[in-house]
Amino acid sequence: MIRTDNLCRRFHVGDSWVHALDSVDLAIDEGDFVAVMGPSGSGKSTLMNILGCLDTPDDGRYRLLEQEVELLDDAELSRIRNVHIGFVFQSFHLLPRLTAVENVMLPLRYSNTDLLQARQHAEHLLTRLGLDDRLHHKPNQLSGGQRQRVAIARSLVNQPPLLLADEPTGNLDSKTSDEIMELFTELNRGGQTILMVTHEDEIATYARRLIRMRDGKIEDDSLN
Repeated sequence: MIRTDNLCRRFHVGDSWVHALDSVDLAIDEGDFVAVMGPSGSGKSTLMNILGCLDTPDDGRYRLLEQEVELLDDAELSRIRNVHIGFVFQSFHLLPRLTAVENVMLPLRYSNTDLLQARQHAEHLLTRLGLDDRLHHKPNQLSGGQRQRVAIARSLVNQPPLLLADEPTGNLDSKTSDEIMELFTELNRGGQTILMVTHEDEIATYARRLIRMRDGKIEDDSLN
C-alpha cells in the first residue's frame, strides 16, 4: 500500500538546514497496524504529513496505492486525501457549530453522495461507535472521548483503505484511550490499514508493528 524510497525533507531554521526526514525507506502492506514512536523532533509528524499527502518531500519517492504521489497535481492530491485516506488528530478538528452527524457528513459533501444517503451513513457510523444518543449534539456538548469518536467516524465515512492517526489519544484519559484503541484494533481486524503516531508505550502495544525514529531516520522497525 505504501512505499517510500530515500525520502528526505529539510527545513531552513536560522542559518542552517534541519533534516526532518533523512533517507527514509519504508513499506507498509495492506492490513498493517503500525505505531511510530520517537522523541520530539525525530520526524514522526513530518513522515505522517507526507504519507497523508499534506506535505511533499524534497527528495525521494513515495508510492501510495501504486501511484507516484510526487507526480500528482493539487486536484489529484485532494482526491486521494478525500477518498483514500482517513485522518484522526489529537485535537479532533470538529466544527463547533455543527452537530455530530453534520461533522461526520462533511467529507461526503465533496463527493457525489446523495444528502439523505450521506446522513444515513453518518448516523450508522456514529451508532456503531456507541454515539446513537449523541447524533445531534454539538462538540461542546460531548466529552473528549465522544468527540474523538465523532472524529474517527468522520475519518471512516468515505471508507478509506488507509487511516492515519496522529497522537489520537493524546488528550484523553487512560480509560477512554483504551476504548479508542480497542476500536482501532476492531477496525484493523476488519481490514483497515492503520498508521499511528504516539509517544505512549502502552498505546503502541496495540499495534502489530513498531517503528522507532530518531533524527529523521528509522532507528528500528520490528514486530510488536
